[in-house]
Amino acid sequence: MDASARKALADKFLDPQHPPSTARGLHHTALVSSDVEQTIAFYQGVLGFPLTEVMENRDYPGSTHFFFDIGNGNALAFFDFPGLDLGAYAEVLGGLHHIAISISRDNWEAAHARLRDAGVDVMEESGTSLYFRDPDGARLELIAEPLGVMYGQQVV
Repeated sequence: MDASARKALADKFLDPQHPPSTARGLHHTALVSSDVEQTIAFYQGVLGFPLTEVMENRDYPGSTHFFFDIGNGNALAFFDFPGLDLGAYAEVLGGLHHIAISISRDNWEAAHARLRDAGVDVMEESGTSLYFRDPDGARLELIAEPLGVMYGQQVV
């Protein structure tokens, strides 16, 4: 899509005086984990997101549903599905591209160092974004921008 097509979309749909959203916020995003302990070690140990709950998945007995605090009342959740032969992540239409998590500059720098120390391949972009994959291949972005700001521009 070129710049003129993006401008046409903005002109058609973007209302600078938009009404308040009907949503209260993102309750949680749920991903699939191949190994609960490995996932906890990565998200809590490397990224610094505290584990807040571990429970059985109500929809699949024997499966674990667990949550991490990612700040501001938001959670990142995971399921494991023991006994199911799940394949590796594949990017598909309608699928997850990445999860961007706002983090202070000091915590961003500390996380960058911990990721390097853990041998995680990290791509730094624009001096504010770190892109990397979790142990199961989910793509994450740690962004040293306040919530609602993308590369210095207010987006919410």
